Amino acid sequence: MNIFRNLLAGVIFTSFLFSFEIATAQSPQLDSAYLKFIAAMKCINTYYVDSTKPVKLTESAIIGMLKELDPHSAYLSKDEVIEANEPLQGSFDGIGIQFQLLNDTIFVVAVITGGPSEKLGILSGDKIVKIEGADATGKKITNSWVLKQLRGPKGTVVKVGISRKGEKNILDFNITRDKIPLYSVDATFMATPETGYIKLERFASTSIEEFNSALKKLKEKGAKNLILDLRGNSGGYLNTAVDLGDEFIERSKTIVYTEGLNSPRQYYKSSSRGNFKEGKLVILIDEGSASASEIVSGAIQDWDRGLIIGRRSFGKGLVQRPFDLTDGSIIRLTTARYYTPTGRCIQKSYKEGVDKYFENLAKRAEKGELYNSDSIHFPDSLKYYTPNKRLVYGGGGIMPDIFIPLDTSEYSKYLSDLYRKGIFNQFSLEYVFDNKKELQEKYPTIESFKKNFKIDSDFLKTFIKYAEKKEVKKDDKEFKTSERIIITQIKALIARNLFDMSAYFEVIMDIDKTYQKAISVLQDNTFKKMKIREE
Repeated sequence: MNIFRNLLAGVIFTSFLFSFEIATAQSPQLDSAYLKFIAAMKCINTYYVDSTKPVKLTESAIIGMLKELDPHSAYLSKDEVIEANEPLQGSFDGIGIQFQLLNDTIFVVAVITGGPSEKLGILSGDKIVKIEGADATGKKITNSWVLKQLRGPKGTVVKVGISRKGEKNILDFNITRDKIPLYSVDATFMATPETGYIKLERFASTSIEEFNSALKKLKEKGAKNLILDLRGNSGGYLNTAVDLGDEFIERSKTIVYTEGLNSPRQYYKSSSRGNFKEGKLVILIDEGSASASEIVSGAIQDWDRGLIIGRRSFGKGLVQRPFDLTDGSIIRLTTARYYTPTGRCIQKSYKEGVDKYFENLAKRAEKGELYNSDSIHFPDSLKYYTPNKRLVYGGGGIMPDIFIPLDTSEYSKYLSDLYRKGIFNQFSLEYVFDNKKELQEKYPTIESFKKNFKIDSDFLKTFIKYAEKKEVKKDDKEFKTSERIIITQIKALIARNLFDMSAYFEVIMDIDKTYQKAISVLQDNTFKKMKIREE
């Protein structure tokens, strides 16, 4: 009964705070609802046939209530809060490696610059075979198991045993855990002599600093134009989105505004700051681009500042605010909608319920939207116009200025099996591990690798034989269909393992039609024809 009394006190206290802060005018109705909930809990605890778990019941009730509101209001336990915030805070406590499991063994794919592992001399290609003296190989090894063993509070020590090519004995390292940065910028490189490319993975607390650092490097190499890749970027902090929009949009322009029943309209405007106020800008989006990605894309489109290329974005235009509960858990509650400068609310409908809402992307594919823009129809009420009289659309995501259909003409079951069984990753990792010194001497830079590394017929035979050993049998017809993708994917992953993630994208973009279209419109007369401001 003590547990229930404490829970009851917490519910009453929380109810008092919420009724005081949020709903003074509606307090009689809300107080009735609170009392009804408390009475139900007391009834269950007093008369139910078996013992009850009031804490679990309360959590289930909260989750059930939030499901009745919208798809993005959510309850997070204390552990879930930590897990959800980690990618956005820009760091975690650990040893500073990227790893991959291969044949039940932990391979070090990359060592994070400045991290504790790099300082001790751990190298990419090393195998972690012992952790705290115990074997770290075999069927028990999973990604979650490795993370649990290697991550921990800053300042604590973990002992690992490393197997390294050329060394007969296991190398022991005592690694003191530290803050490890989580980077938002996945790739930065020059697409052409005048065009830079940046891929942004998320909108985190460190994203603007990373973006500006990347942009500075590109400008030093001669970049006058920019391709910003937001495909698959599901968003993050609203303020980070505003700050990124501020990098491109001239002073005193609305980047986004938010408004809700209990949240008065608030405008977020551009300042005189910003490192790319001038120059041609292309933003790449797709059905995985959401939230903060849509804020930036919408603002760029509405002010005729750049071209949006790709496919219609996800359609999340709801703002969540966290409310702390007494046990460290939170309610992440939708408090407002966000609107682009022209007044577009791009939140897609959720009237049919949460399940239907998240099935929307599958429905888009079924209707052919991912393959043909003609299958997308907007009512007149969702049509808006930019200052240059360009037509843009609201209601369910950002519609790009130039649509690039999803191309599956080179897909095959053989290609799918290679991906599904991890053959590309495993082969490239082992290849670099076995040939790293020779590769580094022959290809000291990504530029030399991209230009001179060739995958010939003998190399492909080796790959095919490797795949067959892993039970992926070659189908001649399907191989021919997917050959270009297979060759490029192998080369890109070897580049990643030899250099970094940016090198992967620099290679794989050779077969990326959306990226190739971006380069072509930056070089032809498209910006002028579409009335896009260049400076």
